[in-house]
Amino acid sequence: MSIQFSEDNSTPITSSARLQEDRAEPSLRPKTILEYIGQEKAKENLQVFIDAAKLRNEPLDHVLLHGPPGLGKTTLAGIIANEMHVNMRITSGPAIEKPGDLVALLTNLSEGDILFVDEIHRLNRAYEEILYPAMEDFAIDIILGKGPSASSIHLDLPHFTLIGATTRSGQLTAPLRDRFGVTIRLELYTPDELKQIVERSADLLNVKIDSYGSYEIASRSRGTPRIANRYLRRVRDFAQVRADGMITREVADAALLSLDVDRCGLDAIDRRMLRSIIEFYGGGPVGLDTLAATINEDAVTLEDVYEPYLLQSGFLTRTPRGRCVTRKAYEHLGLSFQKSEQLEF
Repeated sequence: MSIQFSEDNSTPITSSARLQEDRAEPSLRPKTILEYIGQEKAKENLQVFIDAAKLRNEPLDHVLLHGPPGLGKTTLAGIIANEMHVNMRITSGPAIEKPGDLVALLTNLSEGDILFVDEIHRLNRAYEEILYPAMEDFAIDIILGKGPSASSIHLDLPHFTLIGATTRSGQLTAPLRDRFGVTIRLELYTPDELKQIVERSADLLNVKIDSYGSYEIASRSRGTPRIANRYLRRVRDFAQVRADGMITREVADAALLSLDVDRCGLDAIDRRMLRSIIEFYGGGPVGLDTLAATINEDAVTLEDVYEPYLLQSGFLTRTPRGRCVTRKAYEHLGLSFQKSEQLEF
């Protein structure tokens, strides 16, 4: 059976950003730890910490969640709030534009509440000073006025839990990072784990899919649940319009190829990265900023969204001198491997 789709797609489907069309769908986020698929070690440890805190009738210690985008850090924060039976206030590092914003968030918390700060590494360094006493002593000091008439007010805060999420834990300052009692790193998912996620999401979306179709989507989703769910939505569109509504392996394969996602999960930008290193820099090494300028993409996007999967899949290596492509990348692109002095590392 051969199915061919041809559509023009200008938006990279591997983007870690959430789209407006995704928000209109029923929520696919699990609500409890039992519903959360994958990250078994992290779940096991987190369950112990939550149960212990509930036995002592105390708030959970401050939690830092870190790992590549799209792995479920925000979802896990919501699960912690549900398991602890408390409210969660959500903000992000860039959204806190002045100290008063952070003070307002902290003083409006209730006993046991969770304050979730996404992309916490982008929080202004000066504002972090407010968090230090808040996290340790559950109190803050506010300076009112200026000059000789200035006065300090000491405010006690309710006992709360700060959950910070970041894709770049190395950019956190050491004083802030050390104040988190629980640190959890989320790893890329296996195809079998993603297959379970795809099948669960398909059930919630009332999408008909067979086991082979779900595995085809999962195996090309770059180890990321957010991408797997997005692929599922787009393949569903192709299945409804150009097939009989049932997602099979053949339908999923044809739809993903139409979306420029090959059988190894690489999209057009991935392949352009690899080809540029090979064609312009002899296979590498090449610096990230130079590569970003060559293919006209943002360096941070390449490093956070595309590079992790290429590294873990063995298509790319990173050396002190820059990025180099591997023999596997040459073979995947159908090019003959030419080992040069630049590739000696």
